[in-house]
Amino acid sequence: MKKQLHIFFTAVMFYTRIPCPAWVNHDAEYLNKATRYFPLIGWLVGGAAAVLFILCNYLFTTPVAILISMVGTILMTGAFHEDGFADVCDGFGGGWTKEKILLIMKDSRVGAYGVIGTVLLLLLKFTSLTAIDTAMLWKVLIAAHSFSRLCSVLMIATSQYVRENEDAKAKPLAKSITAKEIVPALVFGITPLALLGSFNVLIIIIAPLIGTWWLRHYFHKWIGGYTGDCLGSIQQVTELLFYLSTIAVWKFI
Repeated sequence: MKKQLHIFFTAVMFYTRIPCPAWVNHDAEYLNKATRYFPLIGWLVGGAAAVLFILCNYLFTTPVAILISMVGTILMTGAFHEDGFADVCDGFGGGWTKEKILLIMKDSRVGAYGVIGTVLLLLLKFTSLTAIDTAMLWKVLIAAHSFSRLCSVLMIATSQYVRENEDAKAKPLAKSITAKEIVPALVFGITPLALLGSFNVLIIIIAPLIGTWWLRHYFHKWIGGYTGDCLGSIQQVTELLFYLSTIAVWKFI
């Protein structure tokens, strides 16, 4: 039990800015195993966004409450996944070979592709969330944050890390994961979908899954696998697709 707690807090320490107990130290082995808890981190981040939205919606207008909840998730994660998305925009937008793409993504500077892509992504998230019924929004936030992180796990499970260990931003992610990581991740990623309480949820997750498959195909075509930035971009894109699918389901089905 203590080992699992250590692995869980390792996930919290790596994927968020939430303070962890002093006895939790960085361990490469634990960080690799922490993949199983990545969708569970979505419970925390999505839950924080939900609480912020509910509280702020009493005090301000709905758009303001949504924007504050978005700011809260960015602060909570340190823009970890948004940074990965920006790097992918820069790398694949400005590079035409595997070596060039990887080099650009490794650069800490953000280029025009990254800035424009991130701004458009956040605007699409905001406008999408404002279009969702406020009574359901807190549930959608938790489900979307959890399921989108599961999509990143699916990428890890079906692909391979392409950077050399000494060149990686997050070395442990280069290792493949086993069923011991995949099964808990599936449980943590799928369970929050029950909050939506409708069979239409099966339709909602089609777009995120297709998005994951397409991005996997795209990354394999250009670099032969994934990097940590690719995983962050998958999380961001599938989270957005979850919101867009929710709007479509409630509007047309």
